[in-house]
Amino acid sequence: MTLEEVRKEIDAIDQQLLPLFLKRMDCAKQVAEIKREQHLPVLNSNREQEILDNMAQHAGEYAGEARILYSNLMDMSRALQHNLLGSGAELRELVQNAEHAPARAERIACLGVSGSFSHEAVKHLYPGAEPLFFDNFAAIFAAVADGRADLGVLPVENSSAGSVSEVYDLILRYRFYIVAAETLHIHNCLAAAQECPISEIHLAYSHPQPLAQCSNFIAQYRFQTVPCSATAAAAQKVAKERTPGTAAICSESAAQEYGLHILAKDIQNSANNCTRFIAINRHMFIPEGANKISLCFSLPHRTGTLHSVLARFATAGLNLTKIESRPIPGKTFEYDFYLDFTGNAQEPHTLNLIAALSDELPRFSFLGNYREQE
Repeated sequence: MTLEEVRKEIDAIDQQLLPLFLKRMDCAKQVAEIKREQHLPVLNSNREQEILDNMAQHAGEYAGEARILYSNLMDMSRALQHNLLGSGAELRELVQNAEHAPARAERIACLGVSGSFSHEAVKHLYPGAEPLFFDNFAAIFAAVADGRADLGVLPVENSSAGSVSEVYDLILRYRFYIVAAETLHIHNCLAAAQECPISEIHLAYSHPQPLAQCSNFIAQYRFQTVPCSATAAAAQKVAKERTPGTAAICSESAAQEYGLHILAKDIQNSANNCTRFIAINRHMFIPEGANKISLCFSLPHRTGTLHSVLARFATAGLNLTKIESRPIPGKTFEYDFYLDFTGNAQEPHTLNLIAALSDELPRFSFLGNYREQE
């Protein structure tokens, strides 16, 4: 057969498949009504597994492909049933009734001391707010939890050093809402208490993230490194102790604030060095123009479950921007998944998807819908 003849045969098969697909989706509608009457859950994992195993058994060399095909068909059927049944009623109400802004945004918890990169993020996100400084991420979450701070601002990832794992662990532990995000360009400098050649510096203080961001510069000059709670705290320490041969890796503003001499500028590995900061709150609000959504959930131990979940975002036309897995405390090789994607939760097709997932997935939490500022 020629290529054109094979393509015509495929077209003819597709013409037969489409009516059957439509008929199957109409059957899914009937199933939804029966489940409504009998108060049955939409997801029946055992039945789905039986169907997948049966199709794979009869598909021969295409067993894997058959599993993917039928898994996608059942995902679409379930999505239709969830929409018809109004699944995730509690989440739907929460999203639809969300306020646009927090009642208070006056005291903002952040890492370090005055002049830290987190302090800069606070000034960008909440101009005029009072910063409350803490020396570790857990203390920031605790301050938001007990009401000492209205919000907390934290770094979650850097373009070259990667994710700040401790912050993601705390997000998953507290399940606070993310209410804002901003990406800042990060320019690191080497600063010392006295003007001197870089060759005389042998010890550098900084937060672990900037130490990773400037690893090439550190290796070039063979510095020993000492981690600090924040970059500005490192600058403050160097200024206070004034020990010859020591320096801080920090922002230029921190160096200036603590009276240090800048020995080298832009020492980060990448010229496009960026850090993403988020703001957390105990209560959810969805600002006008919200364009980023965060979720977390775990998955049952079945082949293809992650693929199945991610495929539903593609079906809904939603773009995933981040996926992070973190071990569940007290469990053996079980994980929570953290997900960011673009969208507005108040749009019907997006709300339908997250409401359906909230009914199906273990440990599901809607972590917020917020405006991402670049």
